[in-house]
Amino acid sequence: MTDALLTINAGSSSMKFALFEIAPAGDPRLLSHGQIEGLGTAPHFLARDRAGAVLAERRWSEGAAVTHEAAFTELLRWIDAHLYGARVVAAGHRVVHGGRRLAAPARITGDTMAELDSLVPLAPLHQPHSLSAIRAISALRPALPQVACFDTAFHRTMGAAARHVALPRALTEDGIERYGFHGLSYEYIASRLPDTAPALAFGKVVVAHLGNGASLCALHAGRSVDTTMGFTALDGLVMGTRCGALDPGVVLYLMQARGMAVDAVEHLLYSESGLLGVSGVSGDMRALMDSRDPRAAEAIELFAFRVAREAGAMAMTLGGLDGVVFTAGIGEHVAPVRRRVCERLAWLGVAIDDAANGRGDACISQPGSRVAAWVIPTNEELMIARHTLTVINTLA
Repeated sequence: MTDALLTINAGSSSMKFALFEIAPAGDPRLLSHGQIEGLGTAPHFLARDRAGAVLAERRWSEGAAVTHEAAFTELLRWIDAHLYGARVVAAGHRVVHGGRRLAAPARITGDTMAELDSLVPLAPLHQPHSLSAIRAISALRPALPQVACFDTAFHRTMGAAARHVALPRALTEDGIERYGFHGLSYEYIASRLPDTAPALAFGKVVVAHLGNGASLCALHAGRSVDTTMGFTALDGLVMGTRCGALDPGVVLYLMQARGMAVDAVEHLLYSESGLLGVSGVSGDMRALMDSRDPRAAEAIELFAFRVAREAGAMAMTLGGLDGVVFTAGIGEHVAPVRRRVCERLAWLGVAIDDAANGRGDACISQPGSRVAAWVIPTNEELMIARHTLTVINTLA
């Protein structure tokens, strides 16, 4: 019987999953993947095979009360019916925040869950849903080993200057520091560089993970030395609905002069700002690219400006720049945004090849460009599967 791994990436209204066959040697091999989206509104389950063909699809009625637990019940029922002799031997989860103590993938235990629960205030948009997924599987399959893979872990190699914030030491010693996120994505890109762009594998590279959540990471020889997200995933670049870096005085003003409550400010910064707030149209870059509203154009320009500005800061940390890598939804698929960012980085030596960029080639810089520009699709699911397999092999 073939053994398989289940990977889960749970969000507030969606849940992505993938099934991987454990191969005798090499990487786990994708069997199927999909998601359940629209939880709480109009739930939609879709599963595809490794080639992208639809295996199953189900839609619930508008407003159907499908909880995360019910979604997992549906998913596990489908998996049981479509494994064709394989058996799930472990589940791996993307967990956004591991804090200081959880700096490597870990088997989920009662103590681990207590630690992760304590970190919910640091990632209120993401952490609760990851923990809900873990608890749902524990209730349905209590004997199934589960592994937490942390987005913060990859950035634990950052030096003190990149991690510290300028607050009293009593606060920083209590855990207020820059953690960084999207670590699973950056770790995967670092693992791909030796084969995809060997000249960059041991060089100075800025990776741009640009999606609804967006950040940059400065890689030196494949290790994180700086990143744009900090204490929370609210910091750094302009995002779909998140503001990114903001003068903390604005928060004080909103509370003191506008009388906004903490919950209202939190909702504003996480859910009403970013591309959505600036454009008044949408937080989805695809909708903004299609819009003729001048505010949409302003939002796109601000997004590209901030990416390029922070890339310059990452180059400072690195002490130079050998390459730029675009990844995630916007980074992989929106050529005009890549062009705008690269044009703003021309002073660093980036010379974009417009034709290659328009075609979506892997390398989008001109042959003589001093700084290479690449597009490399990320694969957080495979990274989770790799870590999960490592952990369960250690326990065997």
